Amino acid sequence: MKKIIRAVVTVAFATALAVPTALAAPATAATEGPRRIELPAPTGAFAVGRDTLALTDHGRKDPWVPTEDRELLLSLYYPAIARTGTPTPYLAVPEATALLTDRGQLADHTTPERVAATRTHARTDALPRPALGRYPLVLLSPGFTMPRASLTGLAEDLASRGYVVAAVDHAYESDGTLFPGGRLLGCKACEQVFPTGELKRVSDGRALDLSFVLDRLTGPRPDWRYSWLIDRSRIGAAGHSIGGNAASAVMAADPRVDAGANLDGTFFTPVPVGGLGGRPLLMFSGDPTLLPPDFEDPSWDEAWQRLNGWKRWLVVTGLGHPGFTDWPVLGDASGYTHPETPLAGARSEQIVRSYLGAFFDQHLRGTPAPLLNGPTAAFPEVGFHRP
Repeated sequence: MKKIIRAVVTVAFATALAVPTALAAPATAATEGPRRIELPAPTGAFAVGRDTLALTDHGRKDPWVPTEDRELLLSLYYPAIARTGTPTPYLAVPEATALLTDRGQLADHTTPERVAATRTHARTDALPRPALGRYPLVLLSPGFTMPRASLTGLAEDLASRGYVVAAVDHAYESDGTLFPGGRLLGCKACEQVFPTGELKRVSDGRALDLSFVLDRLTGPRPDWRYSWLIDRSRIGAAGHSIGGNAASAVMAADPRVDAGANLDGTFFTPVPVGGLGGRPLLMFSGDPTLLPPDFEDPSWDEAWQRLNGWKRWLVVTGLGHPGFTDWPVLGDASGYTHPETPLAGARSEQIVRSYLGAFFDQHLRGTPAPLLNGPTAAFPEVGFHRP
């Protein structure tokens, strides 16, 4: 079943790489203690605020627990006034505990408290930074089984560049996410999807989720207290692994999404034969040579042929599937580099931030991005693949 490798490799990676992700303390830990894990600082000009918003779609039942309405939990990042608000946690301890429990031997090398205490750079209740205009909105969807926190570094960086970012946890699709009422929702979807390989159920459902998020953030009666920050005419979507497929799937279904980026996700929900209405899609791939020798994903070739607007297919040597998330950065901070992610975590983060930021700057702001025109000496790891 070769076609499902790219999406489910998140699980294999989380089992292997997440072991080093928040891995063992340095050799001197007995005397000095493990140093605190810290995400790279955002590169944009603005300070970053973070808000949390729970949403319930009362018009749709959950695809994995059909006795319940569909629930989503959002982290909303936004340009903020510096030195307002309070530091935000990376994960709650129960969420980190669920992550470690599911990752087996990782629990032998670190603690939930250390993972949860990873330093971020956004601040809760920070005052929003007014702008002459409003800010473009970018939706972010994580890989299957992974929490929205796995894309924290990317979300913070986009917000520092002048975007509102909505990172979405899809109920019952991560190892464990705390929803309102202290409910830790585990991966019920895994129990139904892995035995059958029907990953299209996930990407189709997430497309509906993302459209609902747009309804609640940009509709006539928005749920978010800072919705006035959002420019409803400039909306993008991106995601990692199957979250990347969700980005293209919501573009196909929802004309409000102006641009999308698939970060190394199989197109279980195919790009329509007629394309995406001329809208741009960035296909951003990790190094396929780091996956099993028989890896192949014909869905990317098919998608490329069907796209009828601006398009790029980038391949990053040494990045690997998990290089689009925070995990390589956290692994390096723990003194371990996994063979599936030989590129340094800080370099991985720099590449992903630079190219995704350039993509949205060009297509949501109209700012030319020469970085997207072809190879550059500044990023020799990035190849432009044109089948």
